[in-house]
Amino acid sequence: MISNQVLQTTLDGLKAISRVDLCVLDTEGIMLATTFPEAEEFRDSVLSFVGSPADSQVVSGCQFYKVFDDHQLEYILLANGNSDDVHMVGRMAAFQLQNLLVAYKERFDKDNFIKNLLLDNLLLVDIYNRAKKLHIDTEARRVVFILEVSHEKDNTSLESVRALFSSRSGDFITAVDEKSIIVVKEIGPQEGYPEMEKIAEAILDALGEEKKKEGLIAYGTIVGEIKEVSRSYKEARMALNVGKIFFAERNVIAYSSLGIGRLIYQLPIPLCKMFIREIFDGKSPDDFDEETLVTINKFFENSLNVSETSRQLYIHRNTLVYRLDKLQKSTGLDLRVFEDAITFKIALMVVKYMKYMENQEY
Repeated sequence: MISNQVLQTTLDGLKAISRVDLCVLDTEGIMLATTFPEAEEFRDSVLSFVGSPADSQVVSGCQFYKVFDDHQLEYILLANGNSDDVHMVGRMAAFQLQNLLVAYKERFDKDNFIKNLLLDNLLLVDIYNRAKKLHIDTEARRVVFILEVSHEKDNTSLESVRALFSSRSGDFITAVDEKSIIVVKEIGPQEGYPEMEKIAEAILDALGEEKKKEGLIAYGTIVGEIKEVSRSYKEARMALNVGKIFFAERNVIAYSSLGIGRLIYQLPIPLCKMFIREIFDGKSPDDFDEETLVTINKFFENSLNVSETSRQLYIHRNTLVYRLDKLQKSTGLDLRVFEDAITFKIALMVVKYMKYMENQEY
């Protein structure tokens, strides 16, 4: 359960303090971490010790100890030397490994609980009972972030994010699929959405400059009870998907900022096709030439302001009016009229949504 890297770091630290060489092997005699390569010579003795009833013994000037995980033999620890001081260091090292096993097991239990909580796999009574057993605050304010990385099984990104929140016991970092890293963040009573934006940016920064460019992070709304964490997760997941469709230029997406895109994302495709047929009479915005599409988008960007749009497009005001008149004749919608502009904007978003969903099927 404990990684070999953690075992090696632990042994190196213990040796630096005690100056005693140590080695950890599994029950099959395979070396997992060591501070003295000569420990390989004791492999046969380790296999014999595994089958013996003793919890510790001295073999050829080396102290052997058994390390258990809930009464199950997990590791064999070697301390090089047979003096009383070495024996004491060996016992301390075995105790340290025992505590590491307990800590990692508790982390695994919490990780398993958080995953089931996010995926709505727990009954309400089970949520509160298990949270109590795992000493997880049930009434803390929390929000869920989902970080999507471009490379599957990217363990370095996961560890980078874990390191960012390592000092906060109320935060949980996990994953439910190959490409997403989930952060269940506990927040203070005074923290709001401006702080959530800063946290999202900090998570992206933790990936490093190269991966940050490819990363995409979304977060849900702030919830006040643990039973609502799954809702924040679903909101973050929706924000991630909607962001890819309508906010491709952003790498941080908040559920609260999705606007009408959130509604369009939940529409059935047949209804979308019917809407587009009614608005464009069988045509599609894809049929418009590039000049017309640029004009439309710029007009919306400038809140239907004719003067500002013509200035930014470097065209005469009359030219813009001519283009808008031409568009009105072909679609029946006058973008200078607010109601028509809203209809046209929604239609463009619906088309973008349909194209995205069509690509997802392949």
